[in-house]
Amino acid sequence: MTPTPRAKKALLTNPRTALPAAAGAALALVGGVLLWSPGRADAAPDRAGARAAGFTVVAAGDIAEQCTASDSDCKHPKTAALVKKINPAFVLTMGDNQYDDARLRDFKKYYDKTWGTFKDKTHPVAGNHETYDPDGSLAGYKSYFGSIAYPKGKSYYSFDHENWHFIALDTNSLDSAQIKWLKADLAANTKKCVAAYWHHPLFSSGEHGNDPVSRPVWKLLYDAKADLVLNGHDHHYERFAPQNPDGKADKAGLVELLGGMGGANPYKIEEVQPNSEKRLTKTFGVVKLNLTDNGFSWDLVGTDGSVKDSSPSYECH
Repeated sequence: MTPTPRAKKALLTNPRTALPAAAGAALALVGGVLLWSPGRADAAPDRAGARAAGFTVVAAGDIAEQCTASDSDCKHPKTAALVKKINPAFVLTMGDNQYDDARLRDFKKYYDKTWGTFKDKTHPVAGNHETYDPDGSLAGYKSYFGSIAYPKGKSYYSFDHENWHFIALDTNSLDSAQIKWLKADLAANTKKCVAAYWHHPLFSSGEHGNDPVSRPVWKLLYDAKADLVLNGHDHHYERFAPQNPDGKADKAGLVELLGGMGGANPYKIEEVQPNSEKRLTKTFGVVKLNLTDNGFSWDLVGTDGSVKDSSPSYECH
């Protein structure tokens, strides 16, 4: 399988989260004050008392290399098999759905044969590789997904499911019109829980590193008391503790999940970022999100079917 070409870098009552005690955390009563010690960030979280999921969503980014199931090293058929087995309510993709230039013919030849099985219940966003199409930026992506990716004629959109509001953004062209739309969308939201997803992560310990393009989005989401951010771009898995747009630990902040392990050639961990709780590379799989009316958690499921990591359980604002 040909390695994926690298893209250039762009550059104690707590309603926010259940305390992740199993991440090695400890509670102590000192002078009448309850103190929390985070302990080991890579330990398995405690989900005691977590509610059963109201519905399940599968998420991943950086998916279809130019290979097929006949190639034993091809990973996207294997991650697609996980989606089929999990059978989620719907699927979120965090960009770079098809490599290398995201041409329509490649979508049809590779992505469509695996993840295309779930096309009708997929809510995608575009990554930088979708902009490389010789026929025009996002041309193959738009032709393949059609109104699924452009429900209102734009490459960004939102939708609701039960008590959740989902926001899909295009960080290839995060212009003033998209920011204005996002402000209005957040103001009109009536759901308790909010998740937003796009390709380029503000925080990443991988080869691309932190990309400031989405900082204005983070500020809007933080001010609106949103809960969860999902990204791709760097080809590894990583989860962060709640933090604010400046990267400071904040129990009222956003939880970032980087899920770039959908099938593309893995990248190295280069510089571990503050608040990063878990990092895995060379682990292909999908994120199984467990969403309730009041909160969320997730599991990283590897292509061998085993759970490679589990998040703490969080409560929505």
